[in-house]
Amino acid sequence: MSNPLSPQSLEGKRVLVTGSSRGVGADTVAYFAEAGASVVINFRNKEARAVKLADTLRAGGAKAITVGADLTDAGSVAVLFETIRRELGGLDVLVLNASGGMESGMAADYALTLNRDAQVDLLTAALPLMQPGSRVVFVTSHQAHFIRTTETMPEYEPVALSKRAGEDALRDMIPRLDEAGISFVVVSGDMIEGTITATLLERANPGAISARKESAGRLYNVAEFAAEVASAAVDPIPEDHTRYVGDTSDFARA
Repeated sequence: MSNPLSPQSLEGKRVLVTGSSRGVGADTVAYFAEAGASVVINFRNKEARAVKLADTLRAGGAKAITVGADLTDAGSVAVLFETIRRELGGLDVLVLNASGGMESGMAADYALTLNRDAQVDLLTAALPLMQPGSRVVFVTSHQAHFIRTTETMPEYEPVALSKRAGEDALRDMIPRLDEAGISFVVVSGDMIEGTITATLLERANPGAISARKESAGRLYNVAEFAAEVASAAVDPIPEDHTRYVGDTSDFARA
């Protein structure tokens, strides 16, 4: 997959992608770095992967830093943004990519805490570093975006509901963002082949991915979806603040 962003088109821009040590986040942050942006690779517990990615990007001439942070912990988030302020001086693009809720051993309310509360708290904490012309991108799935009108797999429903709650809470912040000159867009994608979520869903519900692929005609892979997320940071904002990636014909709109 080629980079959708033109070489050096983001020179001087500073970008944070949450959950960017692997998967969609890693490919997204690499696209930004290759386009000239200074990037922040954020991780919760995959430090070795984050460091390896940063080393690779720096070897290609990019400026990349790694910052570990538990997004559900206010103190950890404060350190994240203080590091960004000290190292980069501000932030031009914030991609809210990190999510979860299917992990084992977590508290019953973990999905809501991470996918709603932490997203709002993270954006709120980021605002002092963002200037007019900055952009916020929230990454979600069709299964979450349309959860109020279209059922999803039982295994994914708690995550879908919490992701939709997070999306709604962030959309409630649009007037505040508008006043600050900061644009906001949601990227809603179909199931993505190769992601940890798809793997967990397939494990819990064998055949789920192939069934969705057959229904949709095709599914995007990690690199393809990451290209859409990166593009959402620079393309014009759709009127409804939503960029759809992949087939939506099986989902009922409210």
